[in-house]
Amino acid sequence: MEQLIPQDKTNAPKILESQIRECFGRVVYSHKTHEKCADQCLTKLSRIKIAQIVLSAVTTGGLIATIFGSPTVSRISAILSAIFSTALLALNTYTKDNDPGQSSQKHKETADKLWAVRESYLSLLTDIRSGEVSLSQVRDKRDELQITLASVYSTAPRTSGKGYSEASKGLKEREELTFSDEEIDKFLPLPLRSKASG
Repeated sequence: MEQLIPQDKTNAPKILESQIRECFGRVVYSHKTHEKCADQCLTKLSRIKIAQIVLSAVTTGGLIATIFGSPTVSRISAILSAIFSTALLALNTYTKDNDPGQSSQKHKETADKLWAVRESYLSLLTDIRSGEVSLSQVRDKRDELQITLASVYSTAPRTSGKGYSEASKGLKEREELTFSDEEIDKFLPLPLRSKASG
């Protein structure tokens, strides 16, 4: 039978809290990264749709000029229409295999699931600090959250470096996840505000 390494039990709560804080931080970044990736996919979809409309309009205009224009104009219009029509075909073929709208939806669904896990980690950290839970309860909840997280990640779409960079900027520079006491007070009725003057 293996002998257990003796540990200082007084450090156990701090070590466990430290691990959960680390997990919370990673989930915060993952959640925000998937949100940013969803936004980027929607932007890409919007640009593709605009390009499709423009290419369709130019192709149609070129065909009309081919029918009603002079022989010289008709020939140039026919050539340009063929070029733009080919570009439109290539763009449509690309979107058939790479649907930014569907990718955006998958990132959004993953972000929604990660939000729930993030809030559960936050609640667990609050419970630890309040002293209302035992170490075994904390471990059980931690293990449950890790299983949930593994399930979310197993079906999550891949994120991009640009998405992570935008998430990092949003969290660190624009403080997209944090609120000041004054901001929170604005959401609450007077009796629940932290400042009597609010």
